[in-house]
Amino acid sequence: MKVLIGLTVVAAVLAYLLVSMICLYISRSSRRLAKGRNRQSDPEQGLSLHKVSSKRSCSNSVGKGKRRVAFVEYETLQSGTNGFSHDSILGGGSLGTVYQAWLEDGSLVAVKRFNAGDADAERQCQNEIDLLSRVQHPNIIGVRGYCAHEDARLLVYELMPNGSLNTQLHGHFKGSALSWHIRMKIALDTARGLEYLHEHCSPQVIHRDLKSSNILLDYKFNAKLTGFGLAVTANQAQNTESIESSGTPGYVAPEYLQDGKLTDKSDVYAFGVILLELLFGRKAVEELSTGHSQSIVTWAIPQLTDRSKIPSIVDPVIKDTMELKHLYQVAAVAVLCVQPEPSYRPLITDVLYSLAPLVPAELGGSGRGSYVTTTCHGNAT
Repeated sequence: MKVLIGLTVVAAVLAYLLVSMICLYISRSSRRLAKGRNRQSDPEQGLSLHKVSSKRSCSNSVGKGKRRVAFVEYETLQSGTNGFSHDSILGGGSLGTVYQAWLEDGSLVAVKRFNAGDADAERQCQNEIDLLSRVQHPNIIGVRGYCAHEDARLLVYELMPNGSLNTQLHGHFKGSALSWHIRMKIALDTARGLEYLHEHCSPQVIHRDLKSSNILLDYKFNAKLTGFGLAVTANQAQNTESIESSGTPGYVAPEYLQDGKLTDKSDVYAFGVILLELLFGRKAVEELSTGHSQSIVTWAIPQLTDRSKIPSIVDPVIKDTMELKHLYQVAAVAVLCVQPEPSYRPLITDVLYSLAPLVPAELGGSGRGSYVTTTCHGNAT
């Protein structure tokens, strides 16, 4: 009888312990689930975009990378732009409008609102958020957040107070704020951003729409690449049938324009066009009085064959403000970059090392071409 009683007591204790452990497990699982739900719904913690919509849009794939992009409420952006008022517009293009906005934390940002119902805008929005959520570099624009509200797709970026290189060079001030050293700094920063995409991302990223309006400048004229809606990886570029020919006239490499062949050398060609803009203050494509147009490459190459002519055709804003050997060196780099044959163009790393010594140390130049950078967060696509 005593043995039976003892066994009964032991069995009761074991049953109690088992029930207690099950209850503890259920409790902890519930807390973890609740915590996960809170994290997904908290804009400060970052929201996986595919939670917002079942459609393939700007709303469904950021969670695949290591870095999450914060969700920003539509009402916050609407209020911060004063109802997306005309006075808040910074610029825009065929796919949408960029606004200046105040966030609730008091920070000033840029908000890109893509055209609702536009398939190209939707696709480029998706591409841009996919890529920018995975890359991080001092010379690539930082994305602060996103918003998917009904048909509206919006991206939130850091604000670049000095606007685009295109506006600085060809806008009201006609390059007057851009000294020789500042121009070389902008070229160096652009080359650093490209080198990161070409050499430090796996797979390699090809920007595909590099132009002066896609180079933004902060208050110290640090340059950052933007406009990644058309960017592709080297893997995607090999399948020419799946990629529509795109780009901006004047910046598109001839082999891409004629045969659809796309490589990192296509970006190098566009970089060479930007170098020519910085040197001569001309647009990538100029409208002539005859009603025709002329690219800066077509205009510049014949004149650059005679080095003695270069000082007389340089942008008047920077004329006689640099050492001639440096002017000749940059002109030579530009000529190499815009060679019709891609194999004759240099790698962007070689360009970077050529430009770095021309920029004063206080502006970021040095004997070394590249910053020490982190690599892409996972795959770039």
